[in-house]
Amino acid sequence: HPELGMVSPGEFIPLAEKSGLILPIGDWVLDRACQQLALWAQTPALARLVLAVNVSAGQFKQADFVSCVVAALDHHRVEAARLILELTESMLADDLDDMVHKMAQLKGWGVGLSLDDFGTGYSSLGYLKRLPLDQVKIDASFVRDILTNAHDAAIARTVVALARELQLEVIAEGVEQAGQRDFLRDIGCLNYQGYLFSRPLPLAKFEAAIRASSVISRTGWSQLPLESPLQPLPA
Repeated sequence: HPELGMVSPGEFIPLAEKSGLILPIGDWVLDRACQQLALWAQTPALARLVLAVNVSAGQFKQADFVSCVVAALDHHRVEAARLILELTESMLADDLDDMVHKMAQLKGWGVGLSLDDFGTGYSSLGYLKRLPLDQVKIDASFVRDILTNAHDAAIARTVVALARELQLEVIAEGVEQAGQRDFLRDIGCLNYQGYLFSRPLPLAKFEAAIRASSVISRTGWSQLPLESPLQPLPA
């Protein structure tokens, strides 16, 4: 914003939900994500990227939500597996049967499904057993003090072990220190999200960083120089 600068999601999302604007915003984001995936598919260095999109509870409740997702993928001719929809635990407090039904439909089309902010809301083993998920994300509140708080460390170990048993990918949010990453790696969590790797980037800078990581990965380097904002893609 020209006067406010960067406005955090914590500020604008509650306002969008209260005003009802979250629905058209959500539709626009979904369409824009599919458009971007289609563009990346034309560039070898970017073609393997997978894009995760947060879905609001109101958006997911819409009767035509699944058809809207399928229509966006079809319109932009995007491989469904390149799109991941991130759902929050708070959504489980509503109509679980409807949520499971829609998730199963999306999974049938090949769309990836992720449970965001895991451990902060309504999750239980019963829920996880029913939900056709691909991944869970350890909430940043458990990662922040993972090196100094035995309870947070135990929760992280438990989530990783549970995900492994359920054959789910697990991603740790809020990783800001190398020590946090190393701890998570040692307990079997190999996917991370946080400022240790990059702060939010404009699209052009993000693409440049990915291209650089792809070049370095092909040369056999184990990681990018420290001044680079991203880790390399797998070879």
